[in-house]
Amino acid sequence: MLTVLVQDFNTFTQEFYDSVISDLQLHKLECSCGHSGCLTFHGYYRRSVITPSGKKTLTICRVICSECSHTHALLLSSMVPYSQISAAVQRDIIAAYDASSDPNDVCSSGEGIDENNIKSVICRYVKFWRERLRAAGIYPGSLTDLISACFSHYSKQFMQIKMTVNILVSPPT
Repeated sequence: MLTVLVQDFNTFTQEFYDSVISDLQLHKLECSCGHSGCLTFHGYYRRSVITPSGKKTLTICRVICSECSHTHALLLSSMVPYSQISAAVQRDIIAAYDASSDPNDVCSSGEGIDENNIKSVICRYVKFWRERLRAAGIYPGSLTDLISACFSHYSKQFMQIKMTVNILVSPPT
């Protein structure tokens, strides 16, 4: 899995995703096997992301490595692997939980997030991430800093539970 660092964490449109992916220089990206210049487009799949304004469905690009034959999804850093809830919403829920506020207030304005989603995020946070973040001195402030710190310390996206290899990629400037 390759996660592309983006600054806009609230844009979930196919056009935005496609523009970020088209700007990537695949020949400069490194596969998890350590080789560079070996990734080519391989296919697509559909993935949903739940935001406060509702569910959005995106077509996600996959690439394949010509050296090791592994395939990788190209995700935006605003997405959490294996979770439909966006990284920004999860961070807001956790910040409210840590501040002893009502996490339901975070999402009460939208239709996309319900109480079960909130409970699930808090459960995963308490079970897998709270102590990791504390041990590394990482606090849910700036989402860009939070994501970068999680990749730096744990080689995983913030709130990623599965141990799938994930590499953070900075888009070209």
